[in-house]
Amino acid sequence: MSGSNIANFPSPGERTAREGNRMRVVMIGSGNVATAFAMSLKQCCQVVQVCSRTLANARTLATKVGAQAITNLKNIDLTAHVYIIAVGDDAIAGVLNDAPATDGLWIHTSGSTPIDVFAGKRRRYGVLWPMQSLSKSNVTPMRDVHLFAEGIDDATTREVTTIAGAMSRNVHMVNSHDRLRMHLASVFACNFSNHMYTLAAELLHDAGIPFEAMLPLIKTTVEKLDSMTPAQSQTGPAARGDSSIIDRHMQMLDGDKRDIYNLLTRSIISHTKSGE
Repeated sequence: MSGSNIANFPSPGERTAREGNRMRVVMIGSGNVATAFAMSLKQCCQVVQVCSRTLANARTLATKVGAQAITNLKNIDLTAHVYIIAVGDDAIAGVLNDAPATDGLWIHTSGSTPIDVFAGKRRRYGVLWPMQSLSKSNVTPMRDVHLFAEGIDDATTREVTTIAGAMSRNVHMVNSHDRLRMHLASVFACNFSNHMYTLAAELLHDAGIPFEAMLPLIKTTVEKLDSMTPAQSQTGPAARGDSSIIDRHMQMLDGDKRDIYNLLTRSIISHTKSGE
């Protein structure tokens, strides 16, 4: 499913008259994803609580969305409609063990944790994962973020996609297996590429050159992907098979940088030869 579905949510003009009908949300977590979700949902829902292990963090987000800040999962509002778990993957099971099992809809926001983490612990549950690198210090508008939804059954999936549609115009249904593959692809495209920027910044620093000098190159590389596939836009000595430059680069490197350069160079050469 793509597109939005906000039929169950009051529009801005209806909110005052329908205040009592607004969906009540408990946000479990106060980090990057929790902040982005809470800030977006406050436009159409009532975020009633923010629960975090650290009271100061809970209060920071709760203040922004007009919610109560709590630190004990035992004190969550049992009458809320939706409980969104936006914590680290390793903490999701602990949240489900410690929080009361309410009648509301329970959603986690992980790309790599399967939906069956809820099995036997909750009756109505689903997943809503944003394919975006989020930061609470620079909140990303959710309207254009692609959100991937899953529910334990058709009715629950419709509920999850409705919530997603209130935040974004780009909503899709995907199962846990495919979401994990998408998360893996995101690690390659985002996390690994960002680490390459870190290594590039170190090399530039050694030459007394600011990283900002590289920003136009990075921006152009990304902009090309609007009209070309990544394989089509690949350039550089490995794509050209320029072994003399590759050898000179290798002589300048040692340790992890040398290993990474060699591995990626061989991968680019292999993909170029195969036409991928």
